[in-house]
Amino acid sequence: MTDLTPDHVSADTLLLVPDVTLTPDGPQEGYGVVVAHGTFVGVGPAERLARTHPQLTPVRLPGHVLMPGFIDAHHHLTQSFGAALAFGEPSEIFRRVWVPLEAALDEESAFVATKLAALESLRGGFTTVADAGTRASVDVDVVASAAREAGIRCVLGLVCNDADDEGDAAGAVLAKAEKHLARYDGDALIHPSLAVSVPEAATPGTLRDTARLAAAAQAVVQIHVNEHLAGVERSLVRFGLRPLEYLHHVGALGPQLVAAHATLLTPAEVGLLADTGAAVSYNPVASAWKGNAVAPATTLAARGIRFGLGTDGTRGDAFRLVEAAEFAQRLMYGLATGDSSCGAGWTWPEHGAAGGADALGLGTRTGRIAEGAAADFLLVDVTGPEMHPSWDLPWELVRRGNRDQITAVFVAGRLRLWRGWPPDWDGPALVRRAAELGPEVVRRASVVRAHPTSEAARTRAAAPGPPGGAPVRGVPRVAADAPGFRSAAR
Repeated sequence: MTDLTPDHVSADTLLLVPDVTLTPDGPQEGYGVVVAHGTFVGVGPAERLARTHPQLTPVRLPGHVLMPGFIDAHHHLTQSFGAALAFGEPSEIFRRVWVPLEAALDEESAFVATKLAALESLRGGFTTVADAGTRASVDVDVVASAAREAGIRCVLGLVCNDADDEGDAAGAVLAKAEKHLARYDGDALIHPSLAVSVPEAATPGTLRDTARLAAAAQAVVQIHVNEHLAGVERSLVRFGLRPLEYLHHVGALGPQLVAAHATLLTPAEVGLLADTGAAVSYNPVASAWKGNAVAPATTLAARGIRFGLGTDGTRGDAFRLVEAAEFAQRLMYGLATGDSSCGAGWTWPEHGAAGGADALGLGTRTGRIAEGAAADFLLVDVTGPEMHPSWDLPWELVRRGNRDQITAVFVAGRLRLWRGWPPDWDGPALVRRAAELGPEVVRRASVVRAHPTSEAARTRAAAPGPPGGAPVRGVPRVAADAPGFRSAAR
């Protein structure tokens, strides 16, 4: 069908017949899927499905692959207005950039920032995002509402910090945590979780109790763990233990934990992850942009440690994420050992979808093209030169696929995006409103950058001066004279 339109795939019940279906057993030609009530009620040979569902007219999708939607295992949805502020910055920027940025959000700007991030994620092929909790002083339901309106599945974190002046007393934190875990019971798209910024941000009792509450609710606790050298060193000085070791020491390490980043792992800590069943969000783009190391994902895979792939809010492009995941392993570990495969092509789409679902506690809900699973999937156009001739589809998706090939994105069986834009709400209007609100938020935020803009850096490089120079004013173009924006030199 060369004249495919949204109307062809907008019915509540569908029999879709692509050229290739990417199943847990690999690419299958001649397969189809039946979608009804938001789930896959049939997956198998198209001829059999047509016989068993005679009331349905098959929608043939020539030139398309039907594949699971990607899962972003680590995101910060309310930070989207400041995504470009991190470029060129050294590691551990949360105190200088993200805390003040989120503190400057009001209800409208938090909603728009979240929905903007969700739209970008959908455009990039993500059908689920895990939000690690916002520091904005708004009801977390603002984030839930924006994600729901955008049409993306969201594992929604509630920040449970209580060890500093910004946190609540432990009793109040735990009461909020219990309410949060119950608040979205039965919600079609929102899956509650708990979050702690870093281990030192919560008291030992709260770390234990959030782990207990999440485990009882079959939810997860998201914590940034062993991400930066500075954080590891602070933990060693304060507790005599590395962050992951400290979580184990206080009784917070277990299957409910999603350790975000986990880039600086000793062999013993890898063993702790394997022994306790904890999961990891491997965030390769964040490591490249502002990290101190790359998580040893191929080692995690070899040890049977659950892990998904996360963007950390860097860019909502799933195909570039899986490419970065494989590329980072090749550069950091494969070259040194002569490993030219680094897990093979199938490793990265699998961990970008099913692996992420398993890490987030949604393994029975999404991440797979399988009967009974939520119908969260992509239709990917493979008629272009990138995929011809085709020899090995998983490798091709990793190294040659791109988001421009995504024709449609479905979440819970409903068409959410068609050729990059939502068919049932005004995406461009949202982008325009974000362009208005974003600079206002940054002006209020008093963000501190250590690195100049690219234009300022070029000017400084061309001008004579002392080696290295002092940090200079790094100002976003949209807020060049913003009084709330300053450099780290001040």
